[in-house]
Amino acid sequence: MRRRDLLAGIASVGVLGGAGAVATGNTPSRLNVNGDAGTESEPRGSTGNDDAEKAGRGSGADDGGDPREQIEPTTIDTIAAPGSRDGEVVLPADGRVVFIDFFGTWCGPCEEQMPALGEAADQVGDEALFVSVTNEDVGGALPEEQLADWWREHDGDWLVAADVTAELAAKLNVGGYPTAVVFDSTGRVAWRDSGVHTADEIVSRIETALDE
Repeated sequence: MRRRDLLAGIASVGVLGGAGAVATGNTPSRLNVNGDAGTESEPRGSTGNDDAEKAGRGSGADDGGDPREQIEPTTIDTIAAPGSRDGEVVLPADGRVVFIDFFGTWCGPCEEQMPALGEAADQVGDEALFVSVTNEDVGGALPEEQLADWWREHDGDWLVAADVTAELAAKLNVGGYPTAVVFDSTGRVAWRDSGVHTADEIVSRIETALDE
């Protein structure tokens, strides 16, 4: 696994241990992962950061928000695991609808969502690029083999990748886990939302982007 230096000026989003805390830039934020952290008054998937929440939850052209955001493509490493491969992937992918699931192996709701992701991936097939991305220190504190074992234990069978510098997560203002993002075929964000989602909702969002 090649480790990349985080580009200057990009805010990092790092996982601090297994408790689910997330740091954005130099300011730590609390992550409410299905009630595991944060406060009871914060919504599910909240980070305790209002600005990040506004930027990252439920955004997309279909909800009356700002015009669709387009980000610079980012190349990250993929992991040798069931349904995945050792290599690289560019996200968003040119000319393809893309679904990204941001997750952590320490994240209970991420584990809870795995069956729905598997069902959605089976339904979507090759119509869209379907990938799960972790910001954990894969190849360092988290060996690749350990991630592959976790993936296998939770029946992962699609592409899984490591954004170890959190470059992609920072571009998308990801501050809670799990977070789902759909890109349309032009590379613009069509939908983004934090929390656990059903297979039907994920497939519906992808199909909407495919139909555009």
